[in-house]
Amino acid sequence: MKTWLVACSKGGVGKTTIATHLAAEAAVAGHNVVLVDADPQGSATRWCQRRAGMASAVLPVDGSRKSWRKHIPDGTQRVIVDAPAGAMGKQLEAFLDVADALVVPIQPSALDIEASVGFLESLARHPRVRNGQLRVGLVGNRLKPHTNASQQALDVLRSWPFPVVAELRDSQAYVVLTGLGKSLFDYHSTHVREHQEDWQPLLQWLRKN
Repeated sequence: MKTWLVACSKGGVGKTTIATHLAAEAAVAGHNVVLVDADPQGSATRWCQRRAGMASAVLPVDGSRKSWRKHIPDGTQRVIVDAPAGAMGKQLEAFLDVADALVVPIQPSALDIEASVGFLESLARHPRVRNGQLRVGLVGNRLKPHTNASQQALDVLRSWPFPVVAELRDSQAYVVLTGLGKSLFDYHSTHVREHQEDWQPLLQWLRKN
C-alpha cells in the first residue's frame, strides 16, 4: 500500500483537484483506492460520493478523526490524503509520519509563492523530511504556459530545495470534472490526452517510491 499526501497551507491552490485526480488515475488503473478527506470542507468526500456508481469508485474516509487509519480496508493499494487547508507541518504530523510521498501544489502568484515558503520551512523540520525518508515534490498548478508570470514562478520554484515534479496548466475542465465526480483520466479524447500528459512527470515521480 502506498500513501500519498497532498498538502499546502495556502487555500485555493487546487489541492483537492490534485488529490481526486491522483485517486481517479489509480482507480482507473485497477487499484483499490481510498481517499482520506482531512479537509473540513469535505469536497473530496462529495467527489467520492458522486463517483460511487462507477467501476472505478474511490472509497472516502474521514481524515479529521485520529482513528482514520483503522477505517482503511484490507487490500487497499493506494491511499490519497487531501490535507486540511491552513495546516502547517506540526498539524500534519499524523500524515507525515506514514506518507510515502508528499505533493505540494503552488499557484504562480507572488502571494501563493510567499505563503508557501513558511509551509515548506515547517515541513523541513519534520524528521522524515529532514533525513530524506519522505520525499517532497512541488507541483506548479493552474499555470498558463508561455506567459511571463508562469515562467517566472517556475524559475522561483526550481530554486527551492524541493524538486518541481509537475507543471499543470490552467483549465476549466478541472472544475467541471470535479463537480461530476470524474477526472481527466476517465476520458480518452485527444484534447483530454494533452492535459493527461501534464500529469505524467508527477505520476512517474510518485511511482519511484
